[in-house]
This record gives sequence, structure tokens and C-alpha cells, in this order.
Amino acid sequence: MGDLPIYVAKDSADVWARPELFRFDAVAGVPPDYFSAAGQLWGNPIYRWDRMKTDGYAWWIERMRAALNIFDLVRLDHFRGFEAYWEVPAEETTAVNGKWVKGPGSDLLRALEKALGRLPIVAENLGVITPEVEAIRNEFELPGMAVLQFAFGKDPQAPTFQPHNYPRNLTAYTGTHDNDTVMGWWRSDGGDSTRTPEDVVKEKAKARAYLATDGREMNWVMIRELMKSVADTVVFPMQDVLGLGSEARMNTPSTASGNWRWRMTEHASKEDARRLREMAELYKRA
Repeated sequence: MGDLPIYVAKDSADVWARPELFRFDAVAGVPPDYFSAAGQLWGNPIYRWDRMKTDGYAWWIERMRAALNIFDLVRLDHFRGFEAYWEVPAEETTAVNGKWVKGPGSDLLRALEKALGRLPIVAENLGVITPEVEAIRNEFELPGMAVLQFAFGKDPQAPTFQPHNYPRNLTAYTGTHDNDTVMGWWRSDGGDSTRTPEDVVKEKAKARAYLATDGREMNWVMIRELMKSVADTVVFPMQDVLGLGSEARMNTPSTASGNWRWRMTEHASKEDARRLREMAELYKRA
């Protein structure tokens, strides 16, 4: 399972080779959210979707074809951005002063499907998800995502992240590369997010009640909860299997440095491997 980021970097080969397909007066991001009260200013150039459409989205078809030559399954990043994306003037220093702009929607996915056949895609449908976004995902019968860490707070999507509401056509995670580790999340006070300290207290109380736990070994409690769910696919970051804290976090959204440096050593616990195997066998996922 690979990953296809929705955007490319300004200094990438893609932009160097085809600059006419990009806008440089505006950049990509998302509005204030769970991760950052100032939003996330990604800084990637925005696509000129009107120009991409003129040749049948050939650039996107070749990009997807290249990914499928490497991977069996592709997580299509920031799926909601294909319906509408958050556009921020290039001179801004935060993502607060952006606006939603309509994207290509189903038109792009139809072009991809026509060229490549049925798409083995997981739609990353996290963030500000609207009925229009879900209509596109359902039209192509793409599995969405659920993140168990998000199931207990005030997020409007929280109920859909609770396992008793899962459909089978779903990929469920304890947390993604953007989340803190389960143990880091469980021990934190909320950090630089839109949650207040009171929100965090309520979130943890709801998690304890829902998961029927006293909070010990929260990583294994959450792994088991997903293993026994009806979700077709479940994914656990290795940091959660090993029970590591915030020091092992993979990425902190809206920060440009210090990320993607975690590596697992050869001395990872065999006991954790055994527990994971036994649980996978118990719930018929081995």
C-alpha cells in the first residue's frame, strides 16, 4: 500500500517540467483544525485544473499509472481537495485567510478509471468532509478512512470513527502518520490544536468509557478494538505496536522540519510481534 500526495513541491521535477499546469500566486493548505489553530499552510503550488482538463488529465493519469506500477493499493491523499480545496494567497504566513475553491470532482476520477480501469484506491476522506465529497467517493465505491484517535472528541466526523458505526468498505487506523502516537496522544494535554484543556479531559473520559479501559496499555486496547471491527482493512503505525510515546511521532502537520526521522531498530520487541500475530489470528486477519 503506497501513498499519492495530492500536491507536489514547488521545487519538484513535476513543476520544473510542466510549470504551465501550476499556479504560483496561491498555495495549498487547510483551515484551522484538530492539529493547528492557525490551519496548515503547506505551501505547494495550486493546480490549474482548467488546463489539466484540456488534455483529459494526462498528467494525473501518468502519475497514477506510475504509482500503480509500484504499489498494489494507493492511499489518495487529501481526497476532499478534489471536490474543493483550500487556497491561500502565496504571501500569507498562516492558512487562516484562505478560501474554498471547487476542484475537478468526479471528472478527474472518471478520466483515471477510463484510462486505468477500476482504481485500487483508499480515499483519505479526513478533514472538513461534506456530502459532496462523500458522494464522489461513493460513486466510485472507494473505501474511506477512519482514525480511532478522532472518535472521542468534538469533530463532526467523530461518530463515524467509532467502530460500532463502521461499514465493511473502510480502512481504519489507530492513528496516521500525521497523528501523535497512541501513547503520546493519551498522555498529552492537546498541544497546539483547537481543543481546549476541558475538551481533552472530556475526550479521554469518553475514550475510557467507550473502550471499557482504565487507560493502561492504551495502544493495545485500540489495536484490539480495530482488529475486532468489521472494517475490511486495519492499519497500525509500528510506533503504536511498540507502545512508543511522542518522541517517536512520525510527522507534526504544519511544521517544516524535524519530521520523518523515526526508524525501527532491529531490537524491536518479539513479544509485541507475538501479541500482534495472536490478535490477528483471533480476529481472522492473519
